[in-house]
Amino acid sequence: MPLLDITDLTKSYAHAEGVTPVLDRVGFSLKAGESAALRGESGSGKSTLLHLIAGLDEADSGVIHFDGQAIQSLNEQERAKLRRDRLSLVFQQFHLISTLPVLDNIRFQAALCGRYDEMFEQELLGKLGLQDQLHKYPHQLSGGQQQRVAIARALLHKPALVLADEPTGNLDEQSSLQVMSLFKDLVQQAGSALLMVTHSREMANYLDHQWWLQHHTLSLLSASDD
Repeated sequence: MPLLDITDLTKSYAHAEGVTPVLDRVGFSLKAGESAALRGESGSGKSTLLHLIAGLDEADSGVIHFDGQAIQSLNEQERAKLRRDRLSLVFQQFHLISTLPVLDNIRFQAALCGRYDEMFEQELLGKLGLQDQLHKYPHQLSGGQQQRVAIARALLHKPALVLADEPTGNLDEQSSLQVMSLFKDLVQQAGSALLMVTHSREMANYLDHQWWLQHHTLSLLSASDD
């Protein structure tokens, strides 16, 4: 059984001028430990798809099964627990807690869900080069360092699925590729599946699969159709 299985997912937004379709009968699946890049034009619904999977938004129709359970069947409290315990979200904006030092930021989600692993923490800190930054606050770090803190926080509790939305979008190309290579290795080490939105073919090439969300038809296609 796939870890993530999506069938006929449809989403649109109503506004004063009418209705704007965003996703139209999208479907795909992702197995435990697999990684996939979701590419497509701006406005094609990539970020919306991640929000639907995370239970942050409601689809018009279709089904999202995560580990055999339909996301739509969960209430808000159950969805929040799912995001806390079994999912991680990594965004272009790092969403670090400004009042906490780096070490407490990294431990935050693992502490919430009771899955702190000291040995894995030390490995993350070493590979991400954060050992000398632990007592600093987010505003004292560079953008690249902040992104590494966000990655460590997202992986420390070893989530089943990591959802990443342009996770290196604030970094230059060389730094982005370096962080992406490291990110992919650490996701594998955590035993997590990864679904990542990216505009970059180079970034997508690090992952097992590439899917193209076509802007006009809003259907999910093989990257070979790009």
